[in-house]
Amino acid sequence: MKRTFAVLLALAVAAPFAGPATAGARAQEDIVQTARGAGQFKTLTKLLKRAGLTSSLRKPGPYTVFAPTDAAFAKVPKKTLAALSADKKKLKAVLLYHVVSGKVMAADVVKLSKATTLNGADVRIRVRNSKVYVNKARVTKADVAASNGVIHVINRVLLPPA
Repeated sequence: MKRTFAVLLALAVAAPFAGPATAGARAQEDIVQTARGAGQFKTLTKLLKRAGLTSSLRKPGPYTVFAPTDAAFAKVPKKTLAALSADKKKLKAVLLYHVVSGKVMAADVVKLSKATTLNGADVRIRVRNSKVYVNKARVTKADVAASNGVIHVINRVLLPPA
């Protein structure tokens, strides 16, 4: 119980979710609008559009999105990112690997060891030193509310198993 509380506390005080809207106003926006308004997901929103997933993530859901920041995408080699952008099928598979059906809040995430993504593959969830990891990506901000789900900000891009 202490460990769960420590993890939730760590997630609550993690780096603030940047954006012009207030938390209440953001909750009225869907996942795509919330990500776009935050200003730190330009690459993600551009790739969602390229893959044709924008309209899907605007539907009622609910969805849980493990959203890599622009800094996370900057860690991906440019050649790899360019190849991914050129292959719509692979791009879609990678992006869907960041989305879980349902609204999974931080209190629920810490109780899980894995989650099945819309890609069909599982992501591993673990807690270490009061930090939550999805595969090798660390959750830097949790429970960003949107009208059709929740966003958990992560510091790395998740790549599905080959």
